Amino acid sequence: MSVTAETLCTAFRGECRLAAGDALSVARALRAALDAEPDGPPVLVFDDATGKPVDLDLRGSDAEVAWRLSPPPRGPGRPKLGVVAREVTLLPRHWDWLNAQPGGASVALRKLVDEARKGSEGKDRVSRAQEAAYRVMLELAGDRPGYEEAVRALYAADRARFDALTADWPADLRGYVRTLAADAFAG
Repeated sequence: MSVTAETLCTAFRGECRLAAGDALSVARALRAALDAEPDGPPVLVFDDATGKPVDLDLRGSDAEVAWRLSPPPRGPGRPKLGVVAREVTLLPRHWDWLNAQPGGASVALRKLVDEARKGSEGKDRVSRAQEAAYRVMLELAGDRPGYEEAVRALYAADRARFDALTADWPADLRGYVRTLAADAFAG
């Protein structure tokens, strides 16, 4: 997973939130915390958008850390448009229909995908929130009382039960997981 200086992250040391913000600020806070207490509990950093663990390379000076988190410079020439060619397997009748559309098969497929994405935005947002919260819960709360039932409540979109089951968790952990899960209960 590619992390840049602007990626929003949250770092935990044990059950305590150590830092939150852009990756560069979190990296600086981690360096300070690890310098102050090198033998403390392990540190885990999560991408706030996905709940996935993030590995921040803290070696070297602050300038070197910042350089590693900066995106690579763009070379000369036209900017990349983000177009990716892949193989699609369709039946002949599908190809016939696509090729008959204004702009051809590629334009028609892009339009179809965009329409489908618009139609599923709400479901996708709920799914992303559930996955992000689950990932963090698994890492930080997998051995806590009520964990399994809290996961069930998360996927059942039962906010009241989720809040009740996480009420006794440490405040930093509870707050972060509830923030990540918020969109799972919207609707």
